[in-house]
Amino acid sequence: MTDKSQYDTLFSGVIGQDYELLNLICPLATQMSRLVGVAASEYSAQATDNLTVVELGGGTGITTLSLLTASDKLNILSIDNEPVMQEQAKTHLNKWALEGKLAFCGDDALTALTNIASDSVDMVASAYTLHNFLDTYRKEVIQEIFRILKPGGQFINGDRYGLDDVSQHTRTIQQEVSGYFKVLTRINKLDVLEHWIVHLFSDESENHVMRESVALDQLRDSGFSDITLSHRLEVNALVTAIKPGL
Repeated sequence: MTDKSQYDTLFSGVIGQDYELLNLICPLATQMSRLVGVAASEYSAQATDNLTVVELGGGTGITTLSLLTASDKLNILSIDNEPVMQEQAKTHLNKWALEGKLAFCGDDALTALTNIASDSVDMVASAYTLHNFLDTYRKEVIQEIFRILKPGGQFINGDRYGLDDVSQHTRTIQQEVSGYFKVLTRINKLDVLEHWIVHLFSDESENHVMRESVALDQLRDSGFSDITLSHRLEVNALVTAIKPGL
């Protein structure tokens, strides 16, 4: 398993400025991407054959790289409908694409998932994508994830899972915003600060916020079992779940 110092060195070398800035602004996000890779490594260790992986919201490739370095058994389809970010990922991760370990899809998550056959995917992984979806769209995405997974397949998501204690959640968000101001004003990145604050308003809106109890109930209602929330770091957490059947 790659330790954190090796991970940071590897990622700063491959992803470069994208990883460095994210790690500066929101180190817990890069930690969650790392944990997605750790969970994928643990799941793949049980397999003898190669595994088919669908990644939702590949972005510039930070979580994708975590998955690629987790195990050489993984063949990944990375989905992201933001072309500017995906083009960066294609550049960063060209080595794996040339080796046939990585392919890209530019559709939105729901469209891409509906075009994948039922019971055909070993793992669906994501980091910081599902919380961006409207709650109604997210519900459909979860149902499609369950459909495409093979029996025994795993869903892994490192993301913003809102605290059920709303008062505690609000205090945590206030601390998060304070941290953005401290870091980004110090390095004079006011444009980035504006972007993150505006985006946070969307994250925290009633039709977006992914409250822990609601999110886990949604997985159960879709048919998942062995649902686990772990590694909670403020509003961030790792969730894994299995499609039963093996």
